[in-house]
Amino acid sequence: MFGLGAIGLIIYIITIFDVVSSKFANPNDKLIWVIIVVLVPLIGTVLWFLIGRGKRI
Repeated sequence: MFGLGAIGLIIYIITIFDVVSSKFANPNDKLIWVIIVVLVPLIGTVLWFLIGRGKRI
């Protein structure tokens, strides 16, 4: 069971790093995505990979 938790944590860290290192047309978009990913980790991560990655420059 520990392996699943570690994998989830790694995916979460990768998501936050990906959001922070991405460039957006509007600087507020980065802040909004960081807040979404931090406040709702599971849903925020899924939304980032489905919707957010397409919004970056």
